[in-house]
Amino acid sequence: MSAESSGRAPHAGTGASYASAGVDIEAGDRAVELMKEWVKKTKRPEVLGGLGGFAGLFDASALKRYERPLLASATDGVGTKVDLARKMGVYDTIGHDLVGMVVDDLVVCGAEPLFMTDYICVGKVHPERVAAIVKGIAEGCVLAGCALVGGETAEHPGLLGEDDFDVAGAGTGVVEYDRLLGADRIRKGDAVIAMASSGLHSNGYSLVRHVVFDRAGWALDREVEEFGRTLGEELLEPTKIYSLDCLALTRTAEVHAFSHITGGGLANNLARVIPDGLHATVDRSTWTPGAVFDLVGKAGQVERLELEKTLNMGVGMMAVVPEASVDVALETLADRGVDAWVAGEITERGAHASGATLTGDYAK
Repeated sequence: MSAESSGRAPHAGTGASYASAGVDIEAGDRAVELMKEWVKKTKRPEVLGGLGGFAGLFDASALKRYERPLLASATDGVGTKVDLARKMGVYDTIGHDLVGMVVDDLVVCGAEPLFMTDYICVGKVHPERVAAIVKGIAEGCVLAGCALVGGETAEHPGLLGEDDFDVAGAGTGVVEYDRLLGADRIRKGDAVIAMASSGLHSNGYSLVRHVVFDRAGWALDREVEEFGRTLGEELLEPTKIYSLDCLALTRTAEVHAFSHITGGGLANNLARVIPDGLHATVDRSTWTPGAVFDLVGKAGQVERLELEKTLNMGVGMMAVVPEASVDVALETLADRGVDAWVAGEITERGAHASGATLTGDYAK
């Protein structure tokens, strides 16, 4: 973990300096010191060295146990959800969102997440604030079973306000070639298993913010009876991280594919793993979306189809498994505390133009 503001102190005097340009080197160094304890908690046996180097090191000899290892990579951010964290002054949950967005893209192909790096861009380095963000990232990495091997904290005065920030991350995972999951494994008659989301996750916040702030005029500290907490607390609910649950599922049941339900909604993301000639039908009546989805729809008079192509509607991950594996799959997920259910099936494409559709009405 490095910082753009790390390095030598500028010369004293009246001339221009890094400090006079708005970059605080000492604050960057303090932030690195504060985050070290959290990064240590993510260390895997394959990780060499600690913070302070120019690159994170991961011992690739660990991959010798694979016959034909495939490296998987993914990168993502958390979108405009960072604006809510900034407004609420809560910085230690947004990292969970970042990790979830990255590692759960990796696990879709069956890959075990190995390590992540992060990038935190701020208008001004507030050491405790940066450390809180990294704390959340580290906690997310622990939940995902991967290491946080490095990153960058960049201070951009003049481009960002003093309290503005953004985060992004990249991850690497590994999967055995003959265990690679995806569309080519899916067969007619397979079942589609849905795994409940923890809420909005980290997608669609431009729509959500427009609805609750611009149209409804609500404040983040507004108590919402349906949530049992404030609006801000609900909107900052961290993204659920499924990677270890999905990997456990591949060890106990036959899994043909996963789909991470992110931007674009449930049907569009599920369609990405459905092969030509087949179709996934998902029955809305098998679950009830959380209150936050209903609130956004009603407060913004957002049509259902618009909600469904923007938000996850209560489903954060889906697994496609053969019918014979359904019971053990549901048992495995239940044992791990994951709320899951059979939500649909794979049929022939027929007259369907897309790879996945939602049918019926949501359960009340």
